[in-house]
Amino acid sequence: MCGIWAIFGLGRQAARGLDSALKISQRGPDLTRFESIPGFKDSYIGFHRLSIMDDAHGLAPVHVDKYPHLQVLTNGAIFNWKELGAKHGLQLQTSCNDEVITHLLAEHGVQKTAQWLDGVFSFIAIDKEKKKIHLARDTFGVRPMFTMTTAEDQLMGVCSEAKGMIHLKHEKYNIQPFPPGCCATYDLDLSGKASLVEWGEYTHIGKTPEYGTNVQLKNDDVKYNIRALLREAVRKRLMGSHRVGTFLSGGFDSSLVSALVAQCTKESGITNRIRTFTIGIEGSPDVAAARTVASHIGSDHHEVMFTPNEGIKSLHDVIYALESYDTATIRSSLGMYLVSKYISENTDTVVVFSGDGSDEVTQGYTHFNKAPTAEDGDKESRRLLKDLYLFDVLRGDRTTAAHGLEVRVPFLDIPFISYYLSLPASDRHPQDGIEKHLLRAAHDINGFLPPEILWKTKRDAFGPGASHLKPWFEILYRHVEQEVTDKDMRNAKDIFPDNTPKSKEAFFYRRVFEDFFPGHSHFVPYIWVPKWESHDETIPL
Repeated sequence: MCGIWAIFGLGRQAARGLDSALKISQRGPDLTRFESIPGFKDSYIGFHRLSIMDDAHGLAPVHVDKYPHLQVLTNGAIFNWKELGAKHGLQLQTSCNDEVITHLLAEHGVQKTAQWLDGVFSFIAIDKEKKKIHLARDTFGVRPMFTMTTAEDQLMGVCSEAKGMIHLKHEKYNIQPFPPGCCATYDLDLSGKASLVEWGEYTHIGKTPEYGTNVQLKNDDVKYNIRALLREAVRKRLMGSHRVGTFLSGGFDSSLVSALVAQCTKESGITNRIRTFTIGIEGSPDVAAARTVASHIGSDHHEVMFTPNEGIKSLHDVIYALESYDTATIRSSLGMYLVSKYISENTDTVVVFSGDGSDEVTQGYTHFNKAPTAEDGDKESRRLLKDLYLFDVLRGDRTTAAHGLEVRVPFLDIPFISYYLSLPASDRHPQDGIEKHLLRAAHDINGFLPPEILWKTKRDAFGPGASHLKPWFEILYRHVEQEVTDKDMRNAKDIFPDNTPKSKEAFFYRRVFEDFFPGHSHFVPYIWVPKWESHDETIPL
């Protein structure tokens, strides 16, 4: 996890742009570099590094002797970099996993490069010789990237987070997230003007990856294949020299990931126990469940307790970090934000695994039980996956990056997902009212998880189980509703005509968002709500 940034032909605003780039420095607290793009007027690149691999050579742009005309900035991790190097006969100079991108770009172009990368990434590549800029982002948008463009598709800036460009805003500029699974190419002239010449998708949800998998699948054993692919998804994400941790909420998804991380680290010869982290209010049943799992897998377990007041005081910081006003996202982000803060301040763990993505892939939300048909459930699953970068993936990246951590999400592994989605829709649908039944059944073997955790039904994220008193969301709602008047709500449609808040809580979040990011409500194209259910926004989703 790092922060990447670039501006092109901004003229007198260029110096101001350098100051803006520092607003994403939390993404890479270890080192910062700024460089001009030689030969191109008022054009600069910037990089904030979080050191995970190859401390000596990991500062971007990586300089490859064979391709001195290429400047490549990457935020992400490429899991198959060694395999790609061997397959294509690349002469890699460093052990930085993202160096392989420079070689592939030079020899095969941006689309093929993106298709061959097994990893999570966003990158900017400037080809000074051919006067081109290339952009690409991973399939699910696990790593963020925003662009600042004009109405004529002229590229003015690129940044990991919008806050790194927001102060350069001009009435003619549009800041928006670069879509996942896409790549683009721009012509760059000597004045710094970058004009779009090609844009499109290089992949789509459920597509079998071109790079394949190391797992030998069994035609007649679906459960084995699910276990093997998910285990491999965890194993390859253990790359790096830092001691890893996991977010352990006590629910099924985070417990499964934690158990797999513990198993894979032991098998790889790592002697340090993994660290697990849980957060809640004193007396929380979720904290007790997480303690059970930690004991079962033998982790070095950390319990982080917070008070309602501490959570409420963090709201503004969370909304600024998220760059979102979506109600469900903000509610579920508070815990991850606070536990990430604890990890950063009290341990040397930098890489933290998460169970995010499971609910979308394996139909884990309780509303999937109400899908009219299995096919409807499949369609909704794919829609949620397509929009993950706006909600849960965004939450995982921003709450951890705000504290200089890197989150890894094995449930969003492309080989695992392409296989899982290839199974019949009826097999992936909830069975007997139990969501993600197939995933649970696949891991009901040899006591891998305690039965009460393996078959523990879904709770709302960081909801009733976070506190033994009132649900945390109710505590939160009752506070923020005092900050908004009835008059505010009567005028809500006039104040916020798009995505008009329907509750005082939603109004409060939107108002805070507008204070930080005025005029950028399009960052949230719609408010997340469960499908096939009626909703009362005065009650936690």
